[in-house]
Amino acid sequence: MQYTRTQKFTRIAFGVGAGAVLALAAPLAASAHVTVTPDQVDAGGWSYLTFRAPTESDTASTTKLEFHLPKDTPFTHVSYQPVAGWTAEVSEETLPEPVDVLGNEVSEAPTEVVYTAEDGGIEPGQVQMFTLSVGPVADTGSIAIPVTQTYSDGTVVEWAATPEQLEEDDTLDPAPVLWVNDAPPADDHHGASAGHDDEQGAAAGSTTAEAAGSTNGVTLGLSIAALVIAAGGVLLGAVALSRSRKAAE
Repeated sequence: MQYTRTQKFTRIAFGVGAGAVLALAAPLAASAHVTVTPDQVDAGGWSYLTFRAPTESDTASTTKLEFHLPKDTPFTHVSYQPVAGWTAEVSEETLPEPVDVLGNEVSEAPTEVVYTAEDGGIEPGQVQMFTLSVGPVADTGSIAIPVTQTYSDGTVVEWAATPEQLEEDDTLDPAPVLWVNDAPPADDHHGASAGHDDEQGAAAGSTTAEAAGSTNGVTLGLSIAALVIAAGGVLLGAVALSRSRKAAE
């Protein structure tokens, strides 16, 4: 009878460990949206912006990403870092009306950057980094950069909700947001790590690596924590079983 109770305890320990893994995995799935690093920049400067784009579908790959640049606070210059297996194009157009950017009147500006996969794209469960060089940054509180993500099965996801819209409905898909001068609010929905960008600009490849490293570090840390908790449950069950057998002898 004692042995039976110990078996039950061991099963409970396994259940606790598995539950902990699922609990930790849930936030990772919820945060799998398009983000930008750095998410804090200085007005008047130039910045390398690295966008992290995950494929959330279990069956389809990401084949196109469209980055929609602001027209009310435009960047006068935008260039992109080439990505192997992808073509890229910057579109420029006449603005609805001229705007003042740091004392200069701007009537035309880059308004969109489109990356298109030449081969398979971003496969299910994978991520890809895309880096843009933009500037100068207008002196405004924040700049949303909506992203349209197209999948190989025709599904289209619009990462376009602004911070104001998310306050009304936090189930919307958030647009990556740049916070100018001030740090992002503590309850920022976008999940990108804050960071300052100097006006000289870091190398695009370095920025991409840092963004990837930061994301991978968080994921690895949570995974290790989940494994430790699960292993602890198994160990408790094993200890109880050993004591039960000794008592029976």
